[in-house]
Amino acid sequence: MLQPWPDLDPLLGQAAEQFGTPSYLYVVDRIGLRLAELEQNFGQWFRLSYAVKANPNPALLAWLRGRVPYLDVSSIGEVRRAIRAGWPAAALSFTGPAKRVAELEEAIAVGIGELVLESVAEAEAANTIAGVARVRQRVLVRLAPDHVPKGFGDHMAGRPSPFGIDVEEALEALPQIASMQHLHIVGFHIYSGTQSLKSAAVVENWRIFLAQFRRFCDLIDLEPERLVFGSGLGIPHHVGDVPLNTAEVAAQIAEDLEQFRQESRFADTEFLLELGRHLVGEAGVFLARVLRIKPSRGAQIALCDGGMNAHLAATGQFGMVLRRNYMLHRVDGGEPCAKYDLHGPLCTSIDRLAAGAELPSLAPGDIIAVHSSGAYGPTASPMNFIGHPYPRELIAEGDRISDATPWTT
Repeated sequence: MLQPWPDLDPLLGQAAEQFGTPSYLYVVDRIGLRLAELEQNFGQWFRLSYAVKANPNPALLAWLRGRVPYLDVSSIGEVRRAIRAGWPAAALSFTGPAKRVAELEEAIAVGIGELVLESVAEAEAANTIAGVARVRQRVLVRLAPDHVPKGFGDHMAGRPSPFGIDVEEALEALPQIASMQHLHIVGFHIYSGTQSLKSAAVVENWRIFLAQFRRFCDLIDLEPERLVFGSGLGIPHHVGDVPLNTAEVAAQIAEDLEQFRQESRFADTEFLLELGRHLVGEAGVFLARVLRIKPSRGAQIALCDGGMNAHLAATGQFGMVLRRNYMLHRVDGGEPCAKYDLHGPLCTSIDRLAAGAELPSLAPGDIIAVHSSGAYGPTASPMNFIGHPYPRELIAEGDRISDATPWTT
């Protein structure tokens, strides 16, 4: 179990005092606990692939090297960042619906592990480039199922989508790709739902994956080296969220996976569990300092030095249908006794970290800690908007905190 953030207040206070605010603190010991939990529950079936887009901090990528076997990258920039952090190109899969020709050329040139193909047109482009390079490029074909169970925060199935080849089209598309002489299909990839906290939904979704993997491996007579399960495993962000029980997921899917493995076609297949936020999200906290308290028409507004520019997701502008506060607390807090609206420094009304948050009495200088901030933080935020300082990024291992900020501030 991960330690509650208020229990780590001495570490949070040290980070704010030593490095200032706004800042992110990534506690890698918490990632280690999550890795141990995933290994205990899924290790008998799956190896892990970390989705770099969740948090591409270079120092974090370096720390993950040797702890996670694979990375999934979504741009040539992430390819370069991973290689600079010490990852071999062969450990990377490159996904994304609109890869530029130059990106495909560079990825193939550096020896990318697999290209994840999202369309026949992309396959044709990759085949041409690989032919010029005189290589046979390993590829995974991304499939887009025709439905996804209820219980996911977002989904990419059963509706028009830029992601993957619709299963309705795959009967025609896959033989075309399989015939391309400079591409080697090594397996399939499905990622059709995100941020689920419901074990039954995750299990049902993975059963859809298994059915589609079986169907299309049969179609092109493929004994796959690798099948990628886009996990969709969520984390609690809001008060009242119940954490996903991964042991329950494992128990419910075990028979399906064991039966699948017993089929001769999949006896030697490597199953990858691709995940981002579930691995690193709960290991991060966003720290912002209260600058002023402003009473306004019956509300108490706490004006903070970091807001939407530094943490878009916490303001509800990152795909949320209903705006809900992230869990947060006052560092070295006390019992809640008042309600506050927390606003950042931007000249826009949508720069609001929380509305009606129940907190101890706040005063200028207090530090607010926003939980579950280890994923989709700085790089998913409009840091250049209105020109405020970029947030710092810090890494804590044990009681040692180091500055891991990659930005020019």
